[in-house]
Amino acid sequence: MVFLICIIIGILTAFIGSLIGLGGGVILVPSLLLLHELSSDFSWATPQAIVGISLITMIFTSLSSSISYFKKGRVDYKAGLLFLFGSIPGSMFGSWLNQFIETDAFLLYFGILTILISMLFFIKRNPPAILQNSTGKSIRTFHLDGKTYRYTINKWLAFFLSLLVGILSGLFGIGGGSIMVPAMILLFGFPVHIAAATSMFMIVFVSIIGASTHITLGHIEWEYVLFFLPGAWIGGKLGAKTNQLLKGNTLEWILRIILVVIGIRMIWNGLT
Repeated sequence: MVFLICIIIGILTAFIGSLIGLGGGVILVPSLLLLHELSSDFSWATPQAIVGISLITMIFTSLSSSISYFKKGRVDYKAGLLFLFGSIPGSMFGSWLNQFIETDAFLLYFGILTILISMLFFIKRNPPAILQNSTGKSIRTFHLDGKTYRYTINKWLAFFLSLLVGILSGLFGIGGGSIMVPAMILLFGFPVHIAAATSMFMIVFVSIIGASTHITLGHIEWEYVLFFLPGAWIGGKLGAKTNQLLKGNTLEWILRIILVVIGIRMIWNGLT
């Protein structure tokens, strides 16, 4: 029964995570925390063990979805590599910091974090520039579906933002996409489809570093990790394919709703 539940959670979290570039941790982490409270079969699911499992699972989720996104030419890998300069060391520090977080505080902080992130999408903003045959100078230009998108990335802002994202990824096991995707869209003008695909590309590397740190610290429940991996691979591919069928506004509303629901649930659990 535990195996079946883990497979279902793996598919669902990977599907949603890949669909909107979150990585899946914002679904997997609260799901396992809830099961820890409700069932003795999940007594092993401590915050540290959950974060370790989440990061390992996200390696497979992000890898499978990134392959699909690469085939469709949706990954801005040069921008992704720029963001990785801060997120990789940040992930290592966050993973080390995780061992000092108590369960109730973990729930409360996680909930507040997701609510704050969801609010970012309600800020009015100008749409990303869409240029036909553009020759204007910019840091990044990206061609997708017959259109040319142009957006400017401030390197110092990108570094410090990605450093913060890496710390939160290692600390909460969320992959960093729940912050990086809104940041790409709101601060740098990325179209949502490119932001989601590029985020999943980044999560491959951030998850590997974060998971390695948790392995070194002995936080991994290996007998349960394997339960999640098949679902993570399948869900990652399904999410990436579905992303290509939906409009940008639809993806943003999915992201808003998911983050609000999870945030409220975690805050409630952390306070009771």
